[in-house]
Amino acid sequence: MHQHNYPPAYQSWLTLCLGIAFYFSGFFHRMVTAVMADRLMADFDIGAASLGNFSSFYYYSYVAVQIATGILADYWGPRKLLTAGALLSSFGAFIFAAASSIHMANIGRLVIGAAMGVAWVSILKLSTRWFKPNQFAVVTGLALCLGILGALSAGVPLKLLMNLLGWRSVIFGAGTITLLISLAIWTFVRDDPVQKGYISYAPDTIASIHGSNASILSDLSNIFRYKNTWILTIVPASLMGPVLTFAGLWGIPYLTAHYHLTPVKSATLISALLIACALGAPVLGALSERTGLRKPIYFYALCISLIGWIPILFLQDIPLWLLVILFGLVGFASGAIVIGMAFVKESVPLALAGTVSGISNMGMEMGPLILQPAIGLVLDFRWDGLSENGIRIYDLNAYHMAFGVIIGLSILGTLLITFAKETFCQQLHE
Repeated sequence: MHQHNYPPAYQSWLTLCLGIAFYFSGFFHRMVTAVMADRLMADFDIGAASLGNFSSFYYYSYVAVQIATGILADYWGPRKLLTAGALLSSFGAFIFAAASSIHMANIGRLVIGAAMGVAWVSILKLSTRWFKPNQFAVVTGLALCLGILGALSAGVPLKLLMNLLGWRSVIFGAGTITLLISLAIWTFVRDDPVQKGYISYAPDTIASIHGSNASILSDLSNIFRYKNTWILTIVPASLMGPVLTFAGLWGIPYLTAHYHLTPVKSATLISALLIACALGAPVLGALSERTGLRKPIYFYALCISLIGWIPILFLQDIPLWLLVILFGLVGFASGAIVIGMAFVKESVPLALAGTVSGISNMGMEMGPLILQPAIGLVLDFRWDGLSENGIRIYDLNAYHMAFGVIIGLSILGTLLITFAKETFCQQLHE
């Protein structure tokens, strides 16, 4: 019926936004630990190391499924992945909400992380088929922007809901909403415009969804022949790792304890960081497309992020207005992660886009996976035994020592990006 036309914009965005709705819930689950930190430590009788480990259970499974997710996105299609992921996520949320011990809560968080691991790569795959190639960085930037709103919902709104309903009821409600999202995805999302009678923007790749196991293994080995695959897997960890670690776990306890802010005000500051990141993603993505360059914009963003984190993490008694500005700069620069996503996709043949995106996304999630428990271990090592209402209190020197790993990772990423090969916003063809 429409075989001579590309899909209308409303159809493309409906397809993508349902995937984004699931991605939105993923960002919510990433960030809940920060707002719930004091309640979780008290209810489960745990310290910083156990809390950091609990938060990282999301990332353990998330990272573990990334390569498989990239391959399945190429060969099975995003519709099945998103539907199954949303169903599994709701199940994990119900386990977490009902947990009577930290061990059961860890299992729930592990299930949620594995389920959410399919979201972003599936969105990238949908973007390559439902949108023009030169819109990729902008579209994914907007997708990231909308997804980050999920993180904002885990800030002040979550704190207010927790005070009203308790954290278990909130998590159960989140699981119920995700269950409804899975039904909507299965009903309305299709892997490719061809399945709705339109022309695909990636017609040469649609046939690859039925590839053999041999070709899957061959593609996986071929991807690592490209230097940019290695570099653009490590660098995202250094850019988004600090943001996800600070906003997702240690930021609110740090700001509350050492700037004497209320949890709601601390959550508001974290929200400023995330809003800036959400705004930076589409703006920097559009700038990269307009200039036809990836590497220099990515490099300068890494530099700004590194320079901004140093005073936030190590200077004392920073005025509140200056903290807001610094969070804004770091967050906006971190939005350049969308450039890295386009950068790595262009660095391999298009048929491998889903697989390499999964590998790169795995690298990004390695940041909080490593940083969150590492910081918790250092904090517990430096703990002087002070507690209040069953919650451990850590002094400023302990935080300064623990945050050193954030700066180290940021420096590594800034140095590594200088070795990447520029793509000039052009897809590699071989």
